[in-house]
Amino acid sequence: MKFLLLAVFGIAMAHLEGVVVVYLRKIMGLLESDSNVVSLEKFPKKYIFIEKTREVATIVMLASLAIVVGTGWLDQLMVFLWTFAFWDFFYYVSLYALIRWPPDLKTIDVLFLIPRPWIAPVWFPLGVSLLTILLIAFLYLF
Repeated sequence: MKFLLLAVFGIAMAHLEGVVVVYLRKIMGLLESDSNVVSLEKFPKKYIFIEKTREVATIVMLASLAIVVGTGWLDQLMVFLWTFAFWDFFYYVSLYALIRWPPDLKTIDVLFLIPRPWIAPVWFPLGVSLLTILLIAFLYLF
C-alpha cells in the first residue's frame, strides 16, 4: 500500500509540475511545439536561476518524503527512486495530455538544469523511469 500511495504522490506532483511548465511556456510566449532546448535559449538568466531553485526544491521534497516514509537507508533509497521515477515519467504524460508535447519520443528536451543543462531525447528519461519502476516493483514484491 505504501508504494501505491507513493506512486499516486509522484503522479500528482508530476501533473502539478506539468501545469507550471504549461503556464511558463505561455507567459514566455513559447509555442507549444517549441523544444525545451529552444525555450532554454529564450529564458532570461534570472529565470534560469529561479528554475534551478525549483529543481532543488523538488529534490528536497522527494528526499524528505523518503526519509520520513522509509524504514532504513535502503528503503529510503527505494522510496526516493520510486517516487522520482513516477514523477519523471508522468511529468511527460501530463505535458502530452495538456498541450500534446512532446510530439514524439525523439523530441530533445532539457531534463534538468543542475549543475548545467542535461539534454537528451524524451525516450531516455521515460525509459530510465520505467526501468526504475519495474526494478523496484520486482524487488519490493519478491
